[in-house]
Amino acid sequence: MDTSPTNTPRYKRILLKLSGEALSGEGGAGIDPNQAAFMAHRVKAIHDLGVQVGIVIGAGNLWRGKIGVDRGMDQSTADYMGMIATVMNALALRDALEREGITTRVQSAIEMNKVAEPYIRLRAMRHLEKKRVVIISGGTGNPYFTTDTAAALRAMEIGAELLIKATKVDGIYDSDPKKNPNARRYDRLTYQEAIANRLEVMDMTAFTLCMDNNLPILVVDFWQEGMLEAAVMGEKVGTLVVG
Repeated sequence: MDTSPTNTPRYKRILLKLSGEALSGEGGAGIDPNQAAFMAHRVKAIHDLGVQVGIVIGAGNLWRGKIGVDRGMDQSTADYMGMIATVMNALALRDALEREGITTRVQSAIEMNKVAEPYIRLRAMRHLEKKRVVIISGGTGNPYFTTDTAAALRAMEIGAELLIKATKVDGIYDSDPKKNPNARRYDRLTYQEAIANRLEVMDMTAFTLCMDNNLPILVVDFWQEGMLEAAVMGEKVGTLVVG
């Protein structure tokens, strides 16, 4: 990766995948307005560099479909509940971004015309060209797919040059660094290595989709000051997953 000094971001358009838990307060559940404001501040930092930003956000802070399925709930019902929950998170994040002075649009794969635009690829791209942040919610609009897969799909549809997976650690490790102090961090991986080692930072469908379409994935620590800016400038941060 080229790390020569430049004031121009390496990536013109990115898709940022955020977890729903990032919006939660203590206990990991619900929506904390303070966390939403913090996330908006982080997004503003890369938006101000001139990067076009699309966002896909999860719903783990509000609903996890596996909990329902484990108790006998129909998988499709559980997944649709999760998709609806992503719209709630998207609205909270949009509000925080608007208060940062960033024009933001929420689009949803599940039509909710009172609160969000329907997801239309060309419309999303037009918003990005006009320097608006676009939060794409509702997953893929279909059950049985995670928001990781939705992020990979939307990144390719909108022509993103990089998919950034925002986490609470500074990259991908060969084991949980919180449990294993000797865990080794990867600077760079191939898609095949990530899939073969079943690294759980993203699901296998998302990895495979990115591999088939040669979309690079960068896993970075969203909470570390300056990390996102360094990522879009092309500096060597986090773990890069490529072909």
